[in-house]
Amino acid sequence: MPFDANDAPQALATPVVELSLWWCALTAPASRQATFARWLSPAEQARMQRFGNDALRVRYLVGRGTLRWLLGDALRRAPADIAIVRGIRGRPQLADSPAIDFNVTHTDNRAMIGIARGVRIGVDIERGDRRLNAAGVARKFMTAAERAALPADMDAARRQLLLLWTCKEAMSKATGDALSAPFGRIDVALAPSPRLVGGPVPYAPADWSLHSIQAPDDHVATVALWHRPEPRSNATTPV
Repeated sequence: MPFDANDAPQALATPVVELSLWWCALTAPASRQATFARWLSPAEQARMQRFGNDALRVRYLVGRGTLRWLLGDALRRAPADIAIVRGIRGRPQLADSPAIDFNVTHTDNRAMIGIARGVRIGVDIERGDRRLNAAGVARKFMTAAERAALPADMDAARRQLLLLWTCKEAMSKATGDALSAPFGRIDVALAPSPRLVGGPVPYAPADWSLHSIQAPDDHVATVALWHRPEPRSNATTPV
């Protein structure tokens, strides 16, 4: 195991059995960075070098190395032997294990990694103290029903918008749409628990479940599970 006991990925409580979630630091001593670097594919090595500074390169390296270690543990393979390729709309997927899906989200020097079996997964986290232009975010990214449900208290509205954003972002990461997703037409209700109410294809409520996650350090986190996803591509391009 490449991690010390005090900084190994932390397993988070999950709402369903087919899902595992991990909370990870994106910092590591030089010896661990060297181990992770040996695990990366040539495509990953090249991508890491394209980042503009050492801090970003280290974050990518540690995140990718940790992901490879977790996937290797799940698949009972060496981390360097995990084949990650680019699927539909560029979304990373495993080349030879279609029953297993994964997704990664990060903010600052923390990441959450989700691994799921039999469903497509998207994950998103935000810092709970993140400041934002609540009126602008609501107008640009939220539906009329979501805007009408915002509380009058400005800080409570900010927190609610963060949670709504993580729901929509997690779904868009599961589909591979990312920031091109039609956020303003994806309608999410938060009470009594998050759920997709409506949206254009492929955001059909019957196909999705949303789960708020208790993440450390006052982070807002959501997992989106896509239960009837589109077929995977037969991708071969390494990521």
